[in-house]
Amino acid sequence: MAFEPGQLIVHRNVRRGRIGWVRPARVVQDDDRGLLVWIAHGSTVASEVSADGRGMRAMPFHEWVTLTYRLLLHTWAGPGVLKFHPVGEEHSVWWFRNEAGEFTGWYVNLEETAVRWSDDGLAGIDVIDQDLDVMVAPDRSWTWKDEGEFTERLAFPDHYWVSDEAAVRAEGRRVIKQLEAGEFPFDGTWTDFRPDPSWETPTVMPAGWDRPPAPR
Repeated sequence: MAFEPGQLIVHRNVRRGRIGWVRPARVVQDDDRGLLVWIAHGSTVASEVSADGRGMRAMPFHEWVTLTYRLLLHTWAGPGVLKFHPVGEEHSVWWFRNEAGEFTGWYVNLEETAVRWSDDGLAGIDVIDQDLDVMVAPDRSWTWKDEGEFTERLAFPDHYWVSDEAAVRAEGRRVIKQLEAGEFPFDGTWTDFRPDPSWETPTVMPAGWDRPPAPR
């Protein structure tokens, strides 16, 4: 299915059949290269937390897997983020910016290919975030991110949503070759992006945002 420019969809992360986070996203474009979306500052988003309100990164993973969870609504407090999901690939690329809207670098989010869905007037994409990421500066120098968390969670295969460490690292190395060569999308494309001023910031989650994850 194709999404229309300006359409509001929900971008969701799924963890072993549970929703880990939800972010309303405005479609910038959707073509044969992939899906480009915008997460606006001030958007209402949701994140999975434990019963006492702590997020997964606030505790060791061995504690997290013993708890019960709920989705907490809160506000996207940081600057807006542009996200690109290339067709059929196991990652997305994010454009980070400062509060003035100036480009500050890319972020390669390693994840299973996005699954699109549309149901009862709402549409979205579901991904499975694989945790290991790559931070990329404007000069295309890069570093791995969250290697400690990735390694820690791999030790709990009955609870972790990543089963193939080698495949995740291989995808990261493949994208690193692209960025070092300055290939699209690391060629300056969209670094000067500005959202359409007519787009309203979603301060209320659309109905159905927490529907069950799409089948893979």
